[in-house]
Amino acid sequence: MRVWFLSAGLALMCMAQNAAAGTVLIVGDSISAAFGLDTRQGWVALLEQRLKSEGFNDKVINASISGDTSAGGQARLPALLAEHKPELVILELGGNDGLRGQLPTQLQQNLASMIDSSRASGAKVLLLGMQLPPNYGVRYTKAFAEVYSTLANEKNVALVPFFLQGVGGHPELMQADGIHPAASAQGQLLENVWPTLKPLL
Repeated sequence: MRVWFLSAGLALMCMAQNAAAGTVLIVGDSISAAFGLDTRQGWVALLEQRLKSEGFNDKVINASISGDTSAGGQARLPALLAEHKPELVILELGGNDGLRGQLPTQLQQNLASMIDSSRASGAKVLLLGMQLPPNYGVRYTKAFAEVYSTLANEKNVALVPFFLQGVGGHPELMQADGIHPAASAQGQLLENVWPTLKPLL
């Protein structure tokens, strides 16, 4: 009898675990695409390992493209949502908008549209905030950074305030171009995201 109850309990646990499995869709730029690295070194690959080690069965779809902007992500998102039907969408975009000097208001509109589209499909959203180096000027960098906090408040969406916290401004953690995080920084990127991401799974 004890063996039967144990077997039944294990079966129920497996069923519950499988039922909880979902899809995490990451729409980002070169940072999430592991530019300059073996993709197995990137923070997204480390996320997949973390999920498995903590007992999550979620599948990770990395739809990040080097050089992508919020406009590019917005254009790609509907097809990605239709194809993958994610339970969670992680938006890691805006860095290239800022580096190109595009208007923060346009960035905000594009990200807002992506948040709305993701939610309309039934997915939760995690927004990864970005900041620009100070050489872009105080006014512009401030307006750019505020896009993410404003969206988080207006849309009531989960936010990592600065995705590159502890990495940006540390040359030893960057690749030779000074823009893209090195392999040694990928673990920190995951740690920046994980505490906010885990409750959404």
